[in-house]
Amino acid sequence: MMSKIVIDARELRTSTGRYVERLLHYLQQIDNENSYTVLLYPKDFDGWNPTNRKFHKLSCPYKEFTFSEQIGLLYQLKKLKPNLVHFSMIQQPILYPGHVVTTMHDLTTARFDNPTKNKLIFKFKQLVYVVVIKIVATKSKQLITPSDYVKDDIAKFAKINSRKITVTYESSDEIEGEPEVIEGLEDKKFIMFIGRPLPHKNLYRLISAYVELKKTNPELMLVLAGRRDVLYKKIAKWVEDKGIEGVIFTGFVSDNQLKWLYQNTAGYVFPSLSEGFGLPGLEAMRHGAPVISSNATCLPEIYGNAAVYFDPLDIDDMASKIDSVINNKQRANNYIAKGYEQIKNYSWKKMAQETLNVYKEALNKH
Repeated sequence: MMSKIVIDARELRTSTGRYVERLLHYLQQIDNENSYTVLLYPKDFDGWNPTNRKFHKLSCPYKEFTFSEQIGLLYQLKKLKPNLVHFSMIQQPILYPGHVVTTMHDLTTARFDNPTKNKLIFKFKQLVYVVVIKIVATKSKQLITPSDYVKDDIAKFAKINSRKITVTYESSDEIEGEPEVIEGLEDKKFIMFIGRPLPHKNLYRLISAYVELKKTNPELMLVLAGRRDVLYKKIAKWVEDKGIEGVIFTGFVSDNQLKWLYQNTAGYVFPSLSEGFGLPGLEAMRHGAPVISSNATCLPEIYGNAAVYFDPLDIDDMASKIDSVINNKQRANNYIAKGYEQIKNYSWKKMAQETLNVYKEALNKH
């Protein structure tokens, strides 16, 4: 029997948007039975078009974490009268009474500050966020998480039965196109990180570990890739004030440049203190980089035996584990080979199929 399903894709063009974008891509291939309405921010409306006639898009101007989301989106959903709504993030109208499936990526926002925000306002929003997590976890028919670690974390945090939570692993994609050299890094030995430099990414300790590594690897460089936002500028100033040489802030890199970085790095280092899935490490494996990772939260679950792990709070341990890979070609090649095997465990299409199964289960609950 056909059901009307709404998917909240307001996150489509954000850092977590890859998940909902891939979900929509593969749902359109595998589900010709149900009818879908995809909610998009007005700015993203022209940038996404359905490829399956059962999928329709609708503009949704209500920003997350606002009163307009609580009232305007609630009214929009009531008018649509869907059988099921899938929120691809925790933020949603908490008074919506219909059948809901919610994807909870992790609890990082509930636990770590964001220094780019006003401290008092952020603390208040964080308190509200914690309340919303607990309400949403309780009232959703089903929850989806990207790892067993997050599943257990949410169950404990929100005091709910873990049986209502389904784990759907995400995946990584092959970067199309030719790799593009980053000027100044040709023939250089470097380790790298890509991403936003938020506090939980632990970059100050990574830089401190790099300083230790330089003592025995004077030619080594550290490449930090990502848009030069306020936080990266702050880190760059700290590096300058400390007189640390060899740290390269690339700013924004294109996919082709990122592909080159992965293919040419001596090691992809992921020092994070908290992740829900850890997509960058898998992406690095897919492109032939040996991965040296924090052993925190979900990362050992996702990377398995295909990464070398360190304690992210121990700078000496981090430095020594990086050193053990970048100065041992045989070991590095061994981990590159393991990485190629590990990525075979993940598939976006499988994730979409498992999500569709969750929809069916939630629709059967009364």
